[in-house]
Parts: sequence; C-alpha cells; structure tokens
Amino acid sequence: MDINDLRSIMTVVSLITFLGVVWWAYGVKGNKQRFEEAAMLPFSDEEADRAELGLDANGQRNAR
Repeated sequence: MDINDLRSIMTVVSLITFLGVVWWAYGVKGNKQRFEEAAMLPFSDEEADRAELGLDANGQRNAR
C-alpha cells in the first residue's frame, strides 16, 4: 500500500462524511424545527432589550 492508496481511502471517507452531514441537515425531518429555533436565537435578545428599555417593537418609548 502506497501513499496514493491512502489518499484514495481518505477521499472516499471524506465524501461519505460530507454526504452524511448533508443527509443529517436536510434529510431528517425532526431537525427542521430545531434549526429554525436556532436561527432565531440572535434576535431573541432584541425583544428582551426592548422590554428592558421600555421600547415597543418600532423602537419608540412606551407611554407609561
């Protein structure tokens, strides 16, 4: 076995790993909801910040 055989094996292993990740990301139905929730995480703090500052959704001060 020479270096070219090892390179070929590594290429096949990498391709199988890549296809596995693609299948996991797009093929498993239960992951869609989890991914959508994770995608909204950066925006969840904005609502808490607005409430703390007494601002509404448009950035205007709430009348108290």
